Amino acid sequence: MSIVEEVIIIGSGPAGYTAGLYAGRAMLKPKMFAGFASGGQLMLTSDIENFPGYPEGIGGPEMMMELRKQASRFGCEIIDKNVDSINTSSHPFKVIVGKDSFLTKSIIITTGAEAIWLNAENEEKHKGQGISTCATCDGAFFRDKEVIVVGGGDSSMEEATFLTRFCSKVTIVNRREELRASQIMADRARDNSKIAWKLNKVVKGWVGEQGDFKGVILIDTQTNDEELLKCDGAFIAIGHKPMTNFLENQIDLDDHGYIVHKKNTMTNVDGIFAAGDVVDARYRQAITAAGMGCMAAIDAEKWLEEN
Repeated sequence: MSIVEEVIIIGSGPAGYTAGLYAGRAMLKPKMFAGFASGGQLMLTSDIENFPGYPEGIGGPEMMMELRKQASRFGCEIIDKNVDSINTSSHPFKVIVGKDSFLTKSIIITTGAEAIWLNAENEEKHKGQGISTCATCDGAFFRDKEVIVVGGGDSSMEEATFLTRFCSKVTIVNRREELRASQIMADRARDNSKIAWKLNKVVKGWVGEQGDFKGVILIDTQTNDEELLKCDGAFIAIGHKPMTNFLENQIDLDDHGYIVHKKNTMTNVDGIFAAGDVVDARYRQAITAAGMGCMAAIDAEKWLEEN
């Protein structure tokens, strides 16, 4: 007879590990499929200074390892494999991992969202060390420095405006003359004296050795001319993509692929919960993801009690 788990957590990061910690302490013996790239986006973040309890800051990978150890200590079984699909057509639910199937009474999904990168030359070398996808997380590291923001939508205008609090100069790089941003956001950026513009430009590549970021090579989309723009850092703000491909119409997603909450952290399928950046296109912070992971575990525990 197949074992039926009380809860399976799909994904890791702050939401997944916190859900694992709470579910473990509730004696649910959670099983977590953390993914091959366990730890999520924070594995690419060199310093975290805005998570409570770390007055001196902490490295992203180091913090993820501490959260993982803590979840494990309370009985969360962590497996570094990706989930290929789930089947919600019958209960218990089925979670498919490679050639194996696992049965479970409830599921918590914490697969997160990945920033969309440019994949320009030398990008891998500078991820998290000169190039960021989160101004709120990393802006303070560039105090009194010059940075660029790549993108022309609302999020890039918001990031650029936010960065002017710290940076001496922020240059917005956009592939077109027109911006996709709403008028109000574009006007706010245009009215900011610290913001400069490089329009009709695309990023060809990044300059500098690992740990020593120097700037960017831009190509003019109309003339094909190249130019070197020296800067101390770069922020890519061209959107995020939730990691929901494996769900294949099993639960409700919004137009952008984010999971939709029906009640508290529950999805439209009774017994399936979601937390962190896979639901949250607004805040996208480690602390909000962790908080939602806690909520999802408590919601799952209550639902299991009642059912």
